[in-house]
Amino acid sequence: MLTHPIDAERLLERFLRYVRIDTTAGEVGPTYPSSPGQLVLGKLLCDELLALGLKAEQDKFGIVIATVPATIKDKTPVVAFNSHIDTSPETTGKNIQPQVIRNYAGGDIQLPAAPNKVIRVSENPELNNMLGQTLVTTDGTTLLGSDDKSGIAVIMELAAVLVAHPEIPHGDVRIVFTCDEEVGHGVDHVDLGKLAADVCYTLDGGGRDEIDAETFSADMAHVTIEGINIHPSIAKGRMTNAIRAAGYFLDLLPRTTLAPETTDGRDGFLHPYTIEGGVAEVKLKLILRDFETAALAEHAARLEAAARTTEKEFPGARIRVAIEKQYRNMRDGLIAEPRALAFAQKALTNLGRTPKLSIVRGGTDGSRFTELGLPTPNLSTGEHNPHSPLEWTSLEEMALAADGLVELVKLWGAERK
Repeated sequence: MLTHPIDAERLLERFLRYVRIDTTAGEVGPTYPSSPGQLVLGKLLCDELLALGLKAEQDKFGIVIATVPATIKDKTPVVAFNSHIDTSPETTGKNIQPQVIRNYAGGDIQLPAAPNKVIRVSENPELNNMLGQTLVTTDGTTLLGSDDKSGIAVIMELAAVLVAHPEIPHGDVRIVFTCDEEVGHGVDHVDLGKLAADVCYTLDGGGRDEIDAETFSADMAHVTIEGINIHPSIAKGRMTNAIRAAGYFLDLLPRTTLAPETTDGRDGFLHPYTIEGGVAEVKLKLILRDFETAALAEHAARLEAAARTTEKEFPGARIRVAIEKQYRNMRDGLIAEPRALAFAQKALTNLGRTPKLSIVRGGTDGSRFTELGLPTPNLSTGEHNPHSPLEWTSLEEMALAADGLVELVKLWGAERK
């Protein structure tokens, strides 16, 4: 049951409007953001915030920052809310055709444009708790973009509620929409001085009532394998095939442990996810993940050991392993501001709900914000099966998320600097 004046139909209309704009992240390069649709949606969001009477702007990087002014005179901590505009490049976000299922009656959900795509209850047991709710899927040919347009819609609903109800006591509330989170660059161009927030929350989580207090720590490995190419007719004793060396190198890595397909919970992993090249040179990208930051160095050492072993097995091969830092577990940074998690939990208990502290086998913009000194836990928005044609969301879970945010700003509004 909602405690605050959340307009679920308005929330749904916003969400459907946002997901129809293709904001698929592109290749990281000299242009930021990496795809033009992110600028299009950012402008729309900025215009909608301005239409609410708020101070808002979209900068040259597509970052949108707005302020809902305080309704109380006392100086309170400034709380910010963040979602990212881009969607994952793993599944296309072009020409999304959302399917709205009112009063869900249970059972598997057939996606209309893809006979082989079915959201099965056996694989989504949480559907058993969704009877009577309004669910949104795609037609099966694209992702939905609930990651993170559910979060965007929830934050926009919060703004609309606070503007329409000045009797709700709160301090200044910041809104920040970022770009290119899905390719690891969401926070690159955020001016924290301009944001001027004391605490932040990302709205980029699954289900309901979950509060993510930890994320992976993350690095990326770029592995370059140089071989020796020569015409195969005269290759004996002279060719070193980088493709064969790459296969050997990968076979040296753990498969039954330290692989995403064989781990869960707090287990880390090494994950090769792209490979390109030919006989003369092969380039690999691997992501290194662990909840213990120190373990990333151990994962990197495994890659170095595999490289040296492969060079011995393939005379003439030269292998370089370059490690790129990505983000770090938010856990350590949140210790500095214990109210960030405590208030998120209290907001839910005040509403008669049961908060669930959880960990993320991934990262959010909150990981980087926290590392940079802005404590930023992650909150639920009703995302399910992100990055997939089988993605879906619940309108009721989004509405509950918005309800929780109103209670959260009231709690921060009762604090004094």
